[in-house]
Amino acid sequence: MSRLPLTVVGGYLGSGKTTLINRLLAVDHGLRLAVLVNDFGAINIDAALLKSAREDTIELTNGCVCCSMAGNLYYAIGDMLDRSPRPDHLIVEASGIADPAKIAELALSEPEMAYAGILTVIDGINYPVQLANPRISSQLRGQASAADLLVVSKTPPDDPAVTAALGDCGSDPRVGADDAATVAGLVLGRTLTREAPAESRAKHPGYVQWSSTSPPELTRTEIEALLSRLPSGVLRLKALIADPSGGMWEVHVVGEQREITQRVKSGCAAVAAIGLEGAEMVDAIEDWWNSTV
Repeated sequence: MSRLPLTVVGGYLGSGKTTLINRLLAVDHGLRLAVLVNDFGAINIDAALLKSAREDTIELTNGCVCCSMAGNLYYAIGDMLDRSPRPDHLIVEASGIADPAKIAELALSEPEMAYAGILTVIDGINYPVQLANPRISSQLRGQASAADLLVVSKTPPDDPAVTAALGDCGSDPRVGADDAATVAGLVLGRTLTREAPAESRAKHPGYVQWSSTSPPELTRTEIEALLSRLPSGVLRLKALIADPSGGMWEVHVVGEQREITQRVKSGCAAVAAIGLEGAEMVDAIEDWWNSTV
């Protein structure tokens, strides 16, 4: 039986990993894909956002993948290898605080798998600003340096600010996230001959994770008012919130960016946030949320 190709999709919080995977799933590649989604926190909103009607999705939570995820990841990969027929290609979506090379190293310990590369998504709008933060800059560079393919989201891949920020990190050429067909052609159904890169040894900062599985129904106006009071230390927030008149709001916050879109009501409402560890961060998020609910 042929080995199962593995591709790890990494990138920092809010870079656009789930959006890119949705685009890859929509490409007419003729392959049966399986997706493992490693989200941060105790709930997995990213898995709910994947439009994988024909593909298999397994959810993994608490997503640092430095130590704690090893067992769960092995079990999930073992499940994929035991399936008959096996998927044609396995994609692991790493959480934004994970080391993608560490995930590739874990998976490659399985002799029945083949290394199909690390794809790191770079947020073209926020990456240059994030890189200036000394608490997270080494983690960002480690994710980029591990990449076999850099995919730039939200700006053209040759945007001067992004090019300057990346320097010689990662791969060349760099592809735009909108060009899913090119990304699929470079990644899916292929394997690489080189070994997976060693995981980043740079220490990442501590993070505070918060979530709720019982958000109230809110109108768009109420959500906008809520987000206007979001504590400044929150790096990333994502949510599925029911609208009182029906349907559901999909909410994303990355830095100063706010995105609220309406979708057909499906799945369970939930909200999750993450910020840099600090003495007052958890209390600030709790106070913010309690002022709403």
